[in-house]
Amino acid sequence: MQAQEIDTLSLDVRELPEINLKGSNVKDPKKATILSAILPGAGQVYNGMAWKVPLIYGGFATNIFFIDFNNRRYLALKEGLFQLDDGEPNNFPNLNRDGLVRQVNFWRRNRDLNYFLFIGIYALNIVDAHVDAHLSSFDVSEDLTFRFEPVFENLWAGTNMMGLSLKINFK
Repeated sequence: MQAQEIDTLSLDVRELPEINLKGSNVKDPKKATILSAILPGAGQVYNGMAWKVPLIYGGFATNIFFIDFNNRRYLALKEGLFQLDDGEPNNFPNLNRDGLVRQVNFWRRNRDLNYFLFIGIYALNIVDAHVDAHLSSFDVSEDLTFRFEPVFENLWAGTNMMGLSLKINFK
């Protein structure tokens, strides 16, 4: 004897709807970060923000120019300081030793700060690509509603509060 019959109904997997939790325009933040770390600007192109690439490379080019400019001034003044210490004529006859030392330190500091700025531009490129990829999943619809509404509340101490509130509706 058998107490239960075998269920002959079967579920066809092909009939189930596919649920896609990620939209087609959602970008992967990890991929954008890695792309920008390997090649600056690649993460921005991946995110669809290719207009930022000239800004990134313009920042790098400007920074490299100033690194070179400050380094040339630093080396010329340092050579002038060595010539002054050796008793030879130098290219800066209007500067005494203290003036040359101040100028050497000034141009070296400017050059070194530009190296840090270069690292900052590189890091900003990576952070920008990461944040843009994260924000790609947010719906930015054109139907935003701002309303001002009066507010009247009774407080626990028996007093009343009146005011104006700003309500924002995203539809």
